Amino acid sequence: MPELVLTVDVDAPPEQVFAALVDWTTQGEWMLLTDVRTVSGDAQGVGGQIAATTGIPLPGGRRLGVLDTMTITSWDPPHAVDVVHTGRIVKGTGSFQVRERSGGSTFVWVENLDLPLGALGRLGWPLVKPGFVAGVRLSLKRFARYAESRPGTTRP
Repeated sequence: MPELVLTVDVDAPPEQVFAALVDWTTQGEWMLLTDVRTVSGDAQGVGGQIAATTGIPLPGGRRLGVLDTMTITSWDPPHAVDVVHTGRIVKGTGSFQVRERSGGSTFVWVENLDLPLGALGRLGWPLVKPGFVAGVRLSLKRFARYAESRPGTTRP
């Protein structure tokens, strides 16, 4: 199960960053290839469920993508939320952490993925990983701008 750990600095206090993170239905505003119309769930605690479809837009407003369903397994505002991915394709665990730093916060994204397709998935991961990491890094940069733009931000 490969582990990915990626971070981004956000010029906003932890409470604001956490609030932006757990506003699940707006995830499509910053998550690459996720449309806000495909995100559901207002989960705000352990046992809460979230679903989002990530993929390529098709004519007619449909998407060719993957449904990622998650259940919250740990809830510690404004510091962390952990999830288990429960979908048919996306499985594993995720942890979203907000750490205070001078002048703002650091958002930490951790994924422990259970790759689909067994041995074929494990063999293909080195080929897919660079694109996956690049997409998450871009999404984290977009998230930082999104979180900073929410009400309550104080800029130096």
